[in-house]
Amino acid sequence: MITHRANRLLAALAPEDFAALEPHLEFIELPKGKVVYEAGAPITHAYFPHKAIVSLTTILDNGGSVEMAVFGREAMFGYVGALVTRQSFGRYVTQLAGTASRIPVERLNAISRENAMVRQLISNFTEALLGQTLQTVACNAVHSVEARCCRWILSTHDRLDQDALPLTHETLAEMLGVQRSTVSSVARSLQIAGLIHQGRGVITVTDRAGLEDMSCECYRAIRSNFERLLPGTYPNISCKG
Repeated sequence: MITHRANRLLAALAPEDFAALEPHLEFIELPKGKVVYEAGAPITHAYFPHKAIVSLTTILDNGGSVEMAVFGREAMFGYVGALVTRQSFGRYVTQLAGTASRIPVERLNAISRENAMVRQLISNFTEALLGQTLQTVACNAVHSVEARCCRWILSTHDRLDQDALPLTHETLAEMLGVQRSTVSSVARSLQIAGLIHQGRGVITVTDRAGLEDMSCECYRAIRSNFERLLPGTYPNISCKG
């Protein structure tokens, strides 16, 4: 049975610190494609995903989108934006369905003021999120679609307890900001190389080390930063470099 501590940030808290949050947490379903917050919308809750994966994207005038950050079980979303403007930085949309725990922003504010460990956890996560966002911007600007695709597959693999990932070409194309046909071509190359196996709506990781070799340095940089600031938020999966 999934518990609130299926989220690795919540799991990192000592029992007495988690106890301050637990009465105010509620489970919520996040179906694929659900827009949790639109850009500029007021933020009322902070979310701690379990197996759901949610992306923060900027919507362009031509209808396209660019990924700024991704949130899974190692993360929380919504709260950082609420600290600054109380409005969403961009569109938060569910890419992979699952559950999350959520808590009213005002309640989390009150608890963090009173509890030093909760406050420190939020501070460390905010620094890790900033690092991820800046690295993602650089990655989108200079690295190949193939390397970025490998980064996204690896990041998804980190967030799920399985090699078979419910990833479609459409989802990858949206996150990478490219045409679906481009993703199909890249995925075909990765399958020929023996790194993945494609099924209907599923990409199975068959050679994780090979994917790490094909990925850009951004995957390792983002993961290493999280592990430094938030030990235990990533599973014990080999990461080269």
